[in-house]
Amino acid sequence: MISTSDFRTGLTIELDGEVYTIVDFQHVKPGKGAAFVRTKLKNLKTGATTERTFRAGEKMERAILDRREMQYLYNAGDEYHLMDTETYEQLALTAEQLGDGVKYLKENMNLHVLFYQGQIIGVELPYFVELEVVATEPGIKGDTASGGSKPATMETGLVVQVPFFINVGDVLRVDTRTGEYIERV
Repeated sequence: MISTSDFRTGLTIELDGEVYTIVDFQHVKPGKGAAFVRTKLKNLKTGATTERTFRAGEKMERAILDRREMQYLYNAGDEYHLMDTETYEQLALTAEQLGDGVKYLKENMNLHVLFYQGQIIGVELPYFVELEVVATEPGIKGDTASGGSKPATMETGLVVQVPFFINVGDVLRVDTRTGEYIERV
């Protein structure tokens, strides 16, 4: 059991039979009345965020997640095959379980799979991945880094807005949390 005074960003809790992670929280002590904690919670199964208010000192169950490092091997249709890096067991996940992570997967990439009570509830990708540009309009002489952007299709099928000077064959670092271009590698 944990109390609202133990809240911190990233903590996982069990609430109403669901597993949530704390995205943001704020302790509020009004001039009149009892203190309370305003939180923003993300459901780890559905990905939906919700806001909830707790009384100060309220107790709830802490959700203990098992985080295993796995390596992406290949995909066959709608199944994506991963291998546990410690036990070498293979596991097949659906595109629905991976969510938006499908757009960033490259063979032999390491990621973390989250388990709760033996069930897969999510996948954590590395914050940045390096992907090669396979299709974009050619750059023109005089294009600058701050002059605008154009769409570029990466090797995984992801489309990213990039500066005009990026060409086919360039390797780019992309943020997996926002899907934005960071830099050319």
